[in-house]
Amino acid sequence: MAQNKVLAGDYEGKNIMIGQQGFFSKEEVFLFTGFTKKFPLNKETVESYELITEEHRKSAVSGVTRGLVGGALLGPVGLLAGLSAKNKGTHTLVIEFKDGKKSLIEVNEKIYKLLMQKMF
Repeated sequence: MAQNKVLAGDYEGKNIMIGQQGFFSKEEVFLFTGFTKKFPLNKETVESYELITEEHRKSAVSGVTRGLVGGALLGPVGLLAGLSAKNKGTHTLVIEFKDGKKSLIEVNEKIYKLLMQKMF
């Protein structure tokens, strides 16, 4: 089962949930940074994202991706911590925000699908 949170990097341990900005607004994916503070994850706040696939996991374990992606983005320990999720319906992504911050997140299928819609 997906944790729906930031596993490593900036905002580590913070929750990711679906919610609404206002009463009549559409559903959004939010990163909660404090008790009442949140910001949407969409094309206005996210510079780029990469889905960590099973192929990426194998590369990370072998050290290739850990050295290139993990070291550059989150450090090898943070990357490997997030790569342990192999449950069906669980998605692990590296997100780079427009402000330069980077996070490794794990989300369930529902949040992943909504996030992908919001990125276009």
